[in-house]
Amino acid sequence: MMKKSISASKASLVLFLCQMISALDVPLDSKLLEELSQPPTITQQSPKDYIVDPRENIVIQCEAKGKPPPSFSWTRNGTHFDIDKDAQVTMKPNSGTLVINIMNGGKAEAYEGVYQCTARNERGAAISNNIVIRPSRSPLWTKEKLEPNHVREGDSLVLHCRPPVGLPPPIIFWMDNAFQRLPQSERVSQGLNGDLYFSNVQPEDTREDYICYARFNHTQTIQQKQPISVKVFSTKPVTERQPILLTPTGSTSTKVELRGNVLLLECIAAGLPTPVIRWIKEGGELPANRTFFENFKKTLKIIDVSEADSGNYKCIARNILGSAHHVISVTVKAAPYWITAPRNLVLSPGEDGTLICRANGNPKPNISWLANGVPIAIAPEDPSRKVDGDTIIFSHVQERSSAVYQCNASNEYGYLLANAFVNVLAEPPRILTPANKLYQVIADSPALLDCAYFGSPKPEIEWFKGVKGSILRGDEYVFHDNGTLEIPVAQKDSTGTYTCVARNELGKIQNEVRLEVKDPTMIIKQPEYKVIQRYGQVSFECIIKHDFTLLPTVIWLKDNDELPDDERFLVGKDNLTIMNVTDKDDGTYTCIVNTTLDSVSASAVLTVVAAPPTPAIIYARPNPPFDLELTGQLERSVELSWIPGDENNSPITNFVIEYEDGLHEPGVWHYQTEVPGTQTTVQLKLSPYVNYSFRVIAVNEIGRSQPSEPSEQYLTKSANPDENPSNVQGIGSEPDNLVITWESLKGFQSNGPGLQYKVSWRQKDVDDEWTSVIVANVSKYIVSGTPTFVPYEIKVQALNDLGYAPEPSEVIGHSGEDLPMVAPGNVQVHVINSTLAKVHWDPVPLKSVRGHLQGYKVYYWKVQSLSRRSRRHVEKKILTFRGNKTFGMLPGLEPFSSYKLNVRVVNGKGEGPASPDKVFKTPEGVPSSPSFLKITNPTLDSLTLEWGSPTHPNGVLTSYILKFQPINNTHELGPLVEIRIPANESSLILKNLNYSTRYKFYFNAQTSVGSGSQITEEAVTIMDEVQPLYPRIRNVTTAAAETYANISWEYEGPDHANFYVEYGVAGSKEDWKKEIVNGSRSFFVLKGLTPGTAYKVRVGAEGLSGFRSSEDVFETGPAMASRQVDIATQGWFIGLMCAVALLILILLIVCFIRRNKGGKYPVKEKEDAHADPEIQPMKEDDGTFGEYSDAEDHKPLKKGSRTPSDRTVKKEDSDDSLVDYGEGVNGQFNEDGSFIGQYSGKKEKEPAEGNESSEAPSPVNAMNSFV
Repeated sequence: MMKKSISASKASLVLFLCQMISALDVPLDSKLLEELSQPPTITQQSPKDYIVDPRENIVIQCEAKGKPPPSFSWTRNGTHFDIDKDAQVTMKPNSGTLVINIMNGGKAEAYEGVYQCTARNERGAAISNNIVIRPSRSPLWTKEKLEPNHVREGDSLVLHCRPPVGLPPPIIFWMDNAFQRLPQSERVSQGLNGDLYFSNVQPEDTREDYICYARFNHTQTIQQKQPISVKVFSTKPVTERQPILLTPTGSTSTKVELRGNVLLLECIAAGLPTPVIRWIKEGGELPANRTFFENFKKTLKIIDVSEADSGNYKCIARNILGSAHHVISVTVKAAPYWITAPRNLVLSPGEDGTLICRANGNPKPNISWLANGVPIAIAPEDPSRKVDGDTIIFSHVQERSSAVYQCNASNEYGYLLANAFVNVLAEPPRILTPANKLYQVIADSPALLDCAYFGSPKPEIEWFKGVKGSILRGDEYVFHDNGTLEIPVAQKDSTGTYTCVARNELGKIQNEVRLEVKDPTMIIKQPEYKVIQRYGQVSFECIIKHDFTLLPTVIWLKDNDELPDDERFLVGKDNLTIMNVTDKDDGTYTCIVNTTLDSVSASAVLTVVAAPPTPAIIYARPNPPFDLELTGQLERSVELSWIPGDENNSPITNFVIEYEDGLHEPGVWHYQTEVPGTQTTVQLKLSPYVNYSFRVIAVNEIGRSQPSEPSEQYLTKSANPDENPSNVQGIGSEPDNLVITWESLKGFQSNGPGLQYKVSWRQKDVDDEWTSVIVANVSKYIVSGTPTFVPYEIKVQALNDLGYAPEPSEVIGHSGEDLPMVAPGNVQVHVINSTLAKVHWDPVPLKSVRGHLQGYKVYYWKVQSLSRRSRRHVEKKILTFRGNKTFGMLPGLEPFSSYKLNVRVVNGKGEGPASPDKVFKTPEGVPSSPSFLKITNPTLDSLTLEWGSPTHPNGVLTSYILKFQPINNTHELGPLVEIRIPANESSLILKNLNYSTRYKFYFNAQTSVGSGSQITEEAVTIMDEVQPLYPRIRNVTTAAAETYANISWEYEGPDHANFYVEYGVAGSKEDWKKEIVNGSRSFFVLKGLTPGTAYKVRVGAEGLSGFRSSEDVFETGPAMASRQVDIATQGWFIGLMCAVALLILILLIVCFIRRNKGGKYPVKEKEDAHADPEIQPMKEDDGTFGEYSDAEDHKPLKKGSRTPSDRTVKKEDSDDSLVDYGEGVNGQFNEDGSFIGQYSGKKEKEPAEGNESSEAPSPVNAMNSFV
């Protein structure tokens, strides 16, 4: 009866303690933490046993935090240490860390002792451990006279080191005079005490330089013992000996080691042959994974020992003559260690709570309490406090009850000291969740609406729907302790505004959030299994239905990877089509539909088969395996076996094993492993906390079988998570926050229920503690109130109901960026030439960038042309210079113009302010070619030239340069005549020319910088008789669009000519491309051209001595966002052009007939007799004239000028040059002005555009001029 009452009272006490343990939780909100008062907490301190270097300053660390910030004091050897009275001792500002100046005259020995730090503010005092300061010592070796060791071969030998006693103990090693380590083996080895043991000596052991060295790591010094001499003498025969132990001596010994330390046991034996050492534990096994053998198995090492490792350990030394053994009795004691360390307690006035301090050790430690660093027995009374052994019980606390309590657990092997504060707070409610936060979920899925709060006393939380709705209650809602409202199955009518109200006796506050419930995304028509023969066509459908406010994206995968980069795969809006199917297309095709809130997928298998060679044998996929069985169930493995199905004339190559997790993803099958087709059992590795079902798929050359029936289910036990989230990042989305994201663990990776994440962060390079918060199974946490763009150390650790995953690695992130504050200064412009300038600027300070420096942008624009003084629409150009560049080049400027520019710095948020506009001017350049050159009014000895000024003068025009020379009947050029014309002229009449002579003209403009590009033209003075009509193609014109060009021309000559068009990229050395023109049309459309490309084109005729037109150059338009209608391919346009061409032809015939009514000129008969070469075509290769012929060496001239009917040559149509002709003249003029001699025949260097076939003045030519 007495026992029952005692048990009942214990149960009541446990229940009472559990109720009081539920103290107030303070959210890890940085802004909130800055505002709340808090007793001191020791955050950093020096180790208990602190050995210092006597040559350096002594730094005793003591750091603490609290609100208000704490003050610090010290005790030394139990009494107050007044640092103000010792000039060698200083305390760091805002810190309790002591710096004792040894390097300026102080002695470290004078400061040996026991130090303790106290951190105090108005809410209590925390104390540090007792820190024992001892300077390291590295004493010299005592001098001794060492006698040589004379040893008989085969005997044992021990060379004693006996190093001086240092602090800490030195590291011992043996070397020779050459500072080479002495080789060690099973026969010769060093003991734990530093002595050198020889199990038996050999003649090669004779030497005089066995030297023992002691290295004192703390002072980085090495001490050397006097060399020891060993001389081995031989006796024949050498006597073999059975083992005896050199150390330890006797048959038994004892060893005491502390829990958690490394246990080292040693046995070194003498004997010949050299004995072999073996270790056993009497009555048990050596602990696996913690046992290691060192020093050739002479040393037994057990790490992290515990009380269970106590017992008798036997070492056995054995050779062929016998054995010897020694038993070491090991006792494992334990310094105090925590079972339950006291934890900080935050209470509201009137609440109850407990501090629990439980420790264990061997012997069991004594527990004592202190309050604010004073033994609790003599501390000021607190009626709310009651001490009960290892527990302090608080009842109905008040704000004056705030204090810091210390728990001391000690025994003869050490002590533990822990600080835990009781902080009594009275705070009105606060809601930490942002106002009007929007939550979006898919229908029939859970919705979690946050209401993070704080208050003291702990506020009560109520939820309302709508502004004036009633309080939410009922089974359809779950109310979490952290304030979160959970709607387990959200429906469309759950959409709306929800209000969270937090109230306690000190106040009330509310916050609104919004919930939107979206329709789920569904695949209403899924892809289906297909079997297709090689080279066929197959299509998979994937028709979806989704919420109209969500934008879906559809992705197709093949075997869970991207589709091959092959034009045979055509992805449509609702389907995937594969053309010309091959064997490698065999596989599983998956349609994945993603929105911002959900994702669905569906798969189908494509099997590619060949047409069966004969109908007798039918090859098919194998039948599914059956009779699956699980055996050998363990926590992390199981054995699966099955029976294969029929292979259907194609051998099974392998089996694929898949699993389903019925706990986390029911109905979803995952790949587990695969085995060869000859294997029907497999050992499978498992993860904790997964409800496994398995199925098997057989595979042959034809394809995969249907899955087998699932196996029985097997639920593995829960465990701590094995891994942490991956891809942890910290990138601020706003200037005052840090968004921490990570990839959540998959369901089976959780290893147990209650998967959560511990998110920790602290500002980098700032002496600050980690701030941590535990969040639900999400993948993002936002830290608010951060400074703008500062680095943070971040780590995310997984945990579940069973514990934490391993410590995660840290990553570096940055809080949010803001726009740069400062514009670049000292902007300077250096004009290099008329089209290029270099701009310099000073970099902005990195602190003003307030983000990742991406580079600088230079905005520049033309203000006006200095030659025309006319302003135009300002089109700003932007050049971006990446990185921290401070200069850049501005290409493509227009000469003789005024420009402005400014510079801006760019970060990830955007652009900073612009620098003040900088004005600069470009110098003059050479002008462009004259806009046109027109030759009119031909007479027997004169021609009239008219021209247009350059479109781009690029400066002030100073003059025009006209050069011309005649072309005789053998296609040779006469002497070059040059005329300079004032810049204000626009026409010129050339007189005293030869009649019936072709002239070539070169015309260009000049500025003070130099001559611009020239325009060329040819013309003929008339003769007194009509010339016969000869075949020619002239007036080739182009109308270019984005990817095509309409080519038209005029033809003069016999009917039924077969035309062709040749074209190529301008300036390219590639062969001309040729297109045949159907019929006798005088136009053609070139298709498939590249946008924004310059092309050359010419027109030729077949069957008429193979002549061609001159070249024309045109440029296609830039690529446009939308395609334009190809007018040149419209039927109405073609018909209109045909009608215009027919009308022109009729008009020419009428004019020709009317002209012929005037009769023949006297010269005509002379020309008929001499076959005037002026009307013959030019050869292509050498630029000479020749007769019409089909021979290859009489091809038409390749290049020429396009001469429209008005004799006008536009600037872009003229790129011909004949400069070299002016340098190769070997002839001269007669007194009457006629030309004799010949030209050297040099090729033209400057490209010519024009009709290079001679153009004698015929009635048709005259008509062309008229028209």
